[in-house]
Amino acid sequence: MRLPLLLLALVATLAAAGAAFAAPYGRVAGNPADKLASKPIDDYRYDHARKCRKRAAPGALAMVDWLERNSAGVFWGIMRCSKLSKRDYSLHAEGRAIDWHLSAKSASDRRAARRLILELLATDKAANTHALARRMGVQEIIWDCRSWWAGADRMGPYSVCYNRKGRKRKVDDTTAHRDHLHIGLNWAGARNRTTFWRR
Repeated sequence: MRLPLLLLALVATLAAAGAAFAAPYGRVAGNPADKLASKPIDDYRYDHARKCRKRAAPGALAMVDWLERNSAGVFWGIMRCSKLSKRDYSLHAEGRAIDWHLSAKSASDRRAARRLILELLATDKAANTHALARRMGVQEIIWDCRSWWAGADRMGPYSVCYNRKGRKRKVDDTTAHRDHLHIGLNWAGARNRTTFWRR
């Protein structure tokens, strides 16, 4: 009787271990990253913005073109000289962030945002997590009080929407990113030097 119990315990332990190492976002049908699965995956990378520039980075313009062909929503802008702290600027200041208008108040826009986020963060057929985001050089995604930063497992709470007591009641739709989805690029993506843009 002891052997079957030991086997059951071993199977349960292995199953739990497998779940712990499972990719946070599964595969998505038609993911463009699958076509690049034979190439080495781009590393996670986060580049802080340090100053205001005069024009949008070529990778940001390429991302807008890709979004217009592959996602519902409307282009809302790239450039905005905005300082976040003494040393940090918004990625918009360096022309490396795209605001893509989708409203969290619209069911169809919520579906479009979810589809886009899942595609960017999906695991590819070579088991690379967040494959399309990494291959495009995406380093941040913000939508509806949720955010993803390069290297994080999944979308988590966006700090602007929360305090020690929990979710804030009064955060305007733009600050909370309820009226647009924000996509920020690292410098490799902004310069079209990642595997997706080089192909």
